Amino acid sequence: MIFAVSCSSNKESEKRIAELENRINELEGTSAGAGVASGNSATPVEPEVKPEGPLPAFAFEEEEFDFGTIDEGDVVEHTFKFKNTGDAPLIIQNAVGSCGCTVPTWPKEPIPVGGTGEVTAKFNSKGKSNAQNKTVTLTANTWPKQTRLRIKAQVNPSETTDGPVK
Repeated sequence: MIFAVSCSSNKESEKRIAELENRINELEGTSAGAGVASGNSATPVEPEVKPEGPLPAFAFEEEEFDFGTIDEGDVVEHTFKFKNTGDAPLIIQNAVGSCGCTVPTWPKEPIPVGGTGEVTAKFNSKGKSNAQNKTVTLTANTWPKQTRLRIKAQVNPSETTDGPVK
């Protein structure tokens, strides 16, 4: 079961987000101990142990970025820079924002060993207010397969009102 919880602080929110992400991974079968997929499953389950052989690895300069205080309606973006510190070419298969307001862009070509790349997260604060914590989940040929980048902002609500009272 998943319960909706109202949190009073960013630390509590971040902890709850991490718990929910772990639960999602369990349900999707992407975490260790998630079990073995049946033979007719279309979605492969993450192996419980690290695969053998050379693997690529992300080394991000940072995995979280705080935009600080912005105004509702602002569109901001941040570029996360990384290096492939592994032993094989790195391929990012997908990048997904935690909501439609967060749009990632990422390199589609393999990043060679020792090569660098960038993942950009664009956040549109339209219709958002107060503390906002968003993630970009990268799926790559790394171990573990998923890496999460985080962005956050404090959004000042718009002064305008769309209702009959002005």
